[in-house]
Amino acid sequence: MNSSPSRRTFLKQSALTTAALAAAQATRRARAADSPNEAVVMGVIGTNGRGRALADGFATIGGARVAYICDVDQRAVDRTVSALGGKQKQAPQGVTDLRRVFDDPAVDAVAIATPDHWHAPATILACNAGKHVYVEKPASHNAREGEMMVEAARKHSRVVQLGTQRRSMPGIIEAVQRVHDGEIGNVLFSRGWYNANRQPIGHGKQAPVPAWLNFELWQGPAPRRAYRDNLVHYNWHWFWHWGTGELGNNGIHALDICRWGLQVDYPTQVSAGGGKYFFDDDQETPDSHVVTWDFDGEKAITWEGRNWHRHGFEDSMFGIAFYGDKGSLVTNGRDYKLYDPSHKLLETQDQGFTGHDPHLENFLSCIRTGDRPNADIEEGHKSTLLCHLGNIAYRTGHTLKCNSADGHILDDPAAEALWAREYEKGWEPVV
Repeated sequence: MNSSPSRRTFLKQSALTTAALAAAQATRRARAADSPNEAVVMGVIGTNGRGRALADGFATIGGARVAYICDVDQRAVDRTVSALGGKQKQAPQGVTDLRRVFDDPAVDAVAIATPDHWHAPATILACNAGKHVYVEKPASHNAREGEMMVEAARKHSRVVQLGTQRRSMPGIIEAVQRVHDGEIGNVLFSRGWYNANRQPIGHGKQAPVPAWLNFELWQGPAPRRAYRDNLVHYNWHWFWHWGTGELGNNGIHALDICRWGLQVDYPTQVSAGGGKYFFDDDQETPDSHVVTWDFDGEKAITWEGRNWHRHGFEDSMFGIAFYGDKGSLVTNGRDYKLYDPSHKLLETQDQGFTGHDPHLENFLSCIRTGDRPNADIEEGHKSTLLCHLGNIAYRTGHTLKCNSADGHILDDPAAEALWAREYEKGWEPVV
């Protein structure tokens, strides 16, 4: 494919931007090493999974210092504090209660990598306390929480970045820009997918809370339920009370790029199919799930997820495809390929997987400049809302009609009842 002027200009600007970012990063690292007071002081909340990687990233990327490691699992606190030893001049303090982090006026920002039911309440508490927030995906546990997160960020003028890190990856930025530049023509449809080979979680039973776990704080805003032996630390994803299923867990990464590339906001109609076909266990969320979102302008997105079979579309377990009247673009979240209308491969671009570092750098930069981050919470809410609507359509068995101005469900009381949730008394989020 011949490079268009816009393509050449974009690549030139991209190269200059990459060089500038590298220089700025080196400067920040040197400055942070010489003067710790210039570093953004961070607290990392939830370190059993993604949080530990985020703690390491913020401790080593330059321009930040991790002052607190917070988790309701004392083992996770100890492991992460130990892992950061020697990676920054001052060791972080380990705590169990996230409110201790929010109460410290020296803390500038927090990274939240808790279970889904904590994402929005913790973000709102942090914004109310004057902290900037990097929050892992999905943005929220339910649709109303996402709206409140946007309200909190705007009310307190806080930077809130969602952990959809592909928004900051140069290769994905380039791919989406080519879609926007019309290189595959008028794009009408996008597909996302995620396929895994997960294991069953079994049939759990009520059990004593382990000594290392503060289960009261783990539940936090969620109405109380008894501890079960197949819940913590990952299996909560598959229970509606705390999680959002695979659609919220990994589908969000694909849907965010689909929506970004199609340049759409809120759907007009949502339909879903699937079920729990493979696993015989306690999971409540579907192990096979297909959702379609229709938008104004005759555009649509479809997502397919399977938790029990890794073979996906385009020979990739994860990916996103855009289909236009002059060709298609397919990405596995790292590299991308361009095809003509007859499916002839025209070009392959492989810029490698840059991980979350550019996303963390963008977050820290925006704290200093006051700019909106690449995955600002307003965009993050719109993409997460697709997950919630897809789950609501599945749970009710209804095709949803939605207001294209804000995504709200129209004329369906059963579906509208799942827009928000009840909270444990005293834990209701308030902006």
